[in-house]
Amino acid sequence: MSNKQTKISKDAANRKLTILREFSAPIQEVWRAWTEKELLDKWWAPRPWQAKTKTMEFQEGGLWLYSMVGPDGKEAFCRADYSAIVPNKSFCMDEGFCDENGKITSDMPYMHWINNFTETETGTLVKVEVTFDSEADMTKIIEMGFEGGFTMAHGNLDELLDSRI
Repeated sequence: MSNKQTKISKDAANRKLTILREFSAPIQEVWRAWTEKELLDKWWAPRPWQAKTKTMEFQEGGLWLYSMVGPDGKEAFCRADYSAIVPNKSFCMDEGFCDENGKITSDMPYMHWINNFTETETGTLVKVEVTFDSEADMTKIIEMGFEGGFTMAHGNLDELLDSRI
């Protein structure tokens, strides 16, 4: 797989998106960028949006409460609950849209993430599998711009890693 390209495949039957992206940085740096709030806030949102962490406990049973802040200052909150963590290898989280206090809103799709990190000859391959409760939920996230937004965020992460966090 060539570096600097985000590849997203859709599996409608299994309600799953698989995202592959290789980064030109050691696994420890890529892991930190995905698991430390100060670093996540620098890349997670596609520009001109910004990610802003309200609270984060990166541990099994912990959560990340953050908002995506639009250019107009309007915030959309999300909550990710961590269920399994293997340092520098993988972590799982369940994520949904919520209010500013972390109460999940039931009218928006809920996502189940498995994030895997593998060392390569030229850096680190991140494989993300996002499953949904229904095909309609997956379609809604795609229609909301997930593919373009996540690809843009990966470009932000490239810039952050190039600065040698």
